[in-house]
Amino acid sequence: MNCLKKLYEKWLKIDDKIRFIFIGGVNAAISYVIFVILILIFGEAHHQLCVTGQWVLSSFTSYLNQKFFVFNTRGNYIKEYIKCCMTWVVSYILNLIVLEILLKFLIKNVYIAQLLSIFIVSVVTYVLFKYFAFKVKK
Repeated sequence: MNCLKKLYEKWLKIDDKIRFIFIGGVNAAISYVIFVILILIFGEAHHQLCVTGQWVLSSFTSYLNQKFFVFNTRGNYIKEYIKCCMTWVVSYILNLIVLEILLKFLIKNVYIAQLLSIFIVSVVTYVLFKYFAFKVKK
């Protein structure tokens, strides 16, 4: 147990942008796998429904990962989760818009378009998490 604590303390010494990229990558991978599974179940024609399902299913895990492994905040679970949900609503809407633009104008493959969309939206999500959802009062 002591070894895990030391490892966690070392992890927290890494810049939060780097931690966000890593944890964001883990969260994005989880979200993408959920998206692919939902596409396989419901079909490509229902890609918007699949994005919605992906968002709902991955939000709680993402919240915990961001709270403990990126921003390392204490307490405020409900307040932060609500702010995270607000952030994700913005991210979700942006994801829908970016996905449609990519599918209409640049990429015809829904899998590649969604993967690219996730990375584009991640930049906005980081800023909103850092300065809104997990903002620590000084």
